[in-house]
Amino acid sequence: MGIRRGTGNRPLDDLVRLACSADPEEPVRRPRRLAIAPRAAVVAGCVLLILAAVLALRAVLASTGAGGEADPAAAAGASASIRSPAAGPATAPATGVSPGPAIGPGGPTAAGPSGGAGAVVVHVTGAVTRPGVVTLKAGSRVTDAINAAGGAAPEADTEQLNLARVLTDGEQIRVPRIGEVLPDPAPQPTGPTGGAGPQTGTATGGTGGSASGTVNINTASASELEKLPGIGPALAQRIVEYRDSHGPFASVDALTDVPGIGKAKLDALREQATV
Repeated sequence: MGIRRGTGNRPLDDLVRLACSADPEEPVRRPRRLAIAPRAAVVAGCVLLILAAVLALRAVLASTGAGGEADPAAAAGASASIRSPAAGPATAPATGVSPGPAIGPGGPTAAGPSGGAGAVVVHVTGAVTRPGVVTLKAGSRVTDAINAAGGAAPEADTEQLNLARVLTDGEQIRVPRIGEVLPDPAPQPTGPTGGAGPQTGTATGGTGGSASGTVNINTASASELEKLPGIGPALAQRIVEYRDSHGPFASVDALTDVPGIGKAKLDALREQATV
């Protein structure tokens, strides 16, 4: 009797055979695709269009500004460079003040000992902080020279000076101390830039002067009274105000009734004053 193989294990045999005879299939990997939503694509397109429009507008404005009106400073510089070769150094503006040397005490600066065409050199002495030679721009006044010398000292009597007088190149300015009477100053020389300053010597004419050089204190104006030794703008104005309120002076000695005029000042101006 032959042996019959049972059929109950057939599925198991098939599974074993399949496992031993064939490799398992690997799953096929497909590349991922980046998908953009339609709404996002529309928004991105609008942003790109707006950016392109802004860039185009800036380019148009830049080209318009470059081809339009020139910069005023650049135009002025170009105009000056065009005029300078033909005009030469002799056509410099006559009304402007050149930069000149800095205002301050010390010896002659870049303008030279004579002060140059745009400066004056003066000697400041007396009651100032730093007496010495100072260089200032042409047209400066006595008060500028005093400030350049460090300012007036506490004991200075600036009422004897005409602080508003225009400086003359080469002159000397003495700031008196309280109680000091300045001598009769000589007329200042005519400088090349400062011009002929007001006369500080004796008067030779006018309503308050006489042929002998004296000043009539009853008829002289404030500016004429300043020609008297030791009389500055403030004292001259006091004399005029006192004369207007009290009447003419009976004598030169009556000047002591004016506040600020003592015996020392009276003695200094007595020879040049009259009534």
